[in-house]
Amino acid sequence: MEKLKMRTPNLVNEDLEKNGDIEKLGNIGKIGKLFPDCLTERIGADGNVEKAIDFDKLKQELSKSIVEGDEERYQFTWPGKKQAIITANAPINKTLRPCRDESVDFDNTQNLYIEGDNLDVLKLLREDYLGKVKMIYIDPPYNTGNDFVYEDDFAQSTDDYIVNSGQTDDEGNRLVANTESNGRFHTDWINMIYPRLRVAKDLLSDDGAIFISIDDHEVENLKKVCDEILGETNFVASFPWRKRTAKTDVPFGVSQDYEQIICYAKSSLFKASVEGKGRKYFETPDFPGKRWRVHDMTTQRTVAERPNSNFTMVNPKNGKQYPVNPMAVWRITEEGFPKYLADNRIVFPGDYEFLKISNPVLRYWEEDDKAKAGDDFGRIAVSTKLPESVGMSQDGTKELSSLFGSKVFDYPKPSSLIKYLLSVCTKEKDLILDFFSGSATTADAVMQLNADDGGTRKFILVQLPEAFSDNSMANQSGVKNICELAEDRIRRAGQKILEEHQANKTDSSAASKTNRLDAGFRTLKLDSSNMKDVYYKPSDVTNDLFAQTEDNIKGDRTDEDLLFQVMLELSVPLSAKIRHEEIGGRDVLVVDDNYLIACFDKDITDEVVTDIAKRKPQYFVMRDSSAMDDSVITNFETIFQTYSKDTVRKIL
Repeated sequence: MEKLKMRTPNLVNEDLEKNGDIEKLGNIGKIGKLFPDCLTERIGADGNVEKAIDFDKLKQELSKSIVEGDEERYQFTWPGKKQAIITANAPINKTLRPCRDESVDFDNTQNLYIEGDNLDVLKLLREDYLGKVKMIYIDPPYNTGNDFVYEDDFAQSTDDYIVNSGQTDDEGNRLVANTESNGRFHTDWINMIYPRLRVAKDLLSDDGAIFISIDDHEVENLKKVCDEILGETNFVASFPWRKRTAKTDVPFGVSQDYEQIICYAKSSLFKASVEGKGRKYFETPDFPGKRWRVHDMTTQRTVAERPNSNFTMVNPKNGKQYPVNPMAVWRITEEGFPKYLADNRIVFPGDYEFLKISNPVLRYWEEDDKAKAGDDFGRIAVSTKLPESVGMSQDGTKELSSLFGSKVFDYPKPSSLIKYLLSVCTKEKDLILDFFSGSATTADAVMQLNADDGGTRKFILVQLPEAFSDNSMANQSGVKNICELAEDRIRRAGQKILEEHQANKTDSSAASKTNRLDAGFRTLKLDSSNMKDVYYKPSDVTNDLFAQTEDNIKGDRTDEDLLFQVMLELSVPLSAKIRHEEIGGRDVLVVDDNYLIACFDKDITDEVVTDIAKRKPQYFVMRDSSAMDDSVITNFETIFQTYSKDTVRKIL
């Protein structure tokens, strides 16, 4: 039986740290695809700019310590960048503890609400949810020049920053007087966001994308960070969002009414779309049961650009000629014209009385459109101009105030904005992540969209439990921190959505959608590992000490605490269904219909082990100290070899 190490492993591959091994990865394109931030430009032997791999940076990617290198290159850098990379890759020794009392429908919901520092949480989620998140939306704290709540180990003091950023001469004198306005605050903000985005990228599916709300202070730096992490070619668009109406008392007399929502894809597989106006299809007697539409035959290319499309089209029915427009040639070539004609793909003026056309047009079959578009049939490309229906900040404030009866949060995003973004890039069963979740607008939007289209989208929200100030409306109403407010918001919003949709009992479709709606969430809290940290000098080791440390589990941890750490280690979804069963008088935890069975109860007998083995779980986990006596440990492997030899057995 294998000992479960109960840790988050370091994902850094130390074996690739040597140049010889790196070269085995293949050409520049392959390395650049794996590590887009290592792709750079240099002056080649012929004097021209060429793509190259920054091997210093690549070695840094694959190392746990800072790698020095001074080769000149095009790059985006700042004080603390190397440490930020290390921070993203560094392992942690933490876990997530379930909180049933704060959850809603704990045993059945597929939604997660996680309290804790999002960098640590993202690292814990990375293995369980690698490549499983379709959309990430975040609204990180904007850089106002104040200290950030998210203070990582590499955070610098003002004096340290001045030295490391070269703002002193050889004698240590300051070269820049106004330190508050010369980069430190940009550096702090970038160091905060960089490692979080690096880890989050791993969670995105290949066809997924991330949307990030940001104001003008850091939008350019954020784009550069995303260019490195996700690749410049994966930049999708920047969506201007109008957050307010124009103000008059503003610097320079210009009211900054817009924020940006920048979008990056994981890869070229991502595709956004919106419901379009229905195409007009016809069904005519000459093609019964085969609907078709028409489209303009010309392009915006000239004869010089497409000389093979420079021909006069002739209607074989009447010999009428249609010369090419030299500034907008035909979509088809002269060589391809006969085949299009034979396939009934060309419609001439006069073929159908209801078509008012003066030039030939192309015919497209509905069945071909459906085959090509798949699930996106009837949908069109997304404009960067957001519809007015997404609302402004004041709409988000009103929305939250209506749920709580008073203003409890400053500047929440309206759920209609997030709902729109969800609608353009997610399908009914997708997973959505928000690791700067604030007042839980994303959860509200997911539930609303599911209620509208019958989807089963799931959300994972992560938020640091920041305390409200003493004079805040939230604090005065008895809410201690932002997590308490967000969880209450999800409860209230979920109940409201259920009530609104259940009110329309006459609509069977609406009732069916409502019955499937998951308005619950499973609350988890970041904490230190469930395992004891034991450090003793050799002289301290006695028989009594061994007796004290026989059970290596912390005394305040429950069986469900242990289970969730096991689920993290075994990459079992944290939303998996859990039920308690009694086997042989012992409490047994069954996860996802026998996929994982865990028993942390005391005095486990051979009979209990046998009953569990007969169920043939994928995994079985128990505590070192759970066995009734040594014979149970002795017989353990024999029992599983007899009844379920393929079960992976582990102990804590």
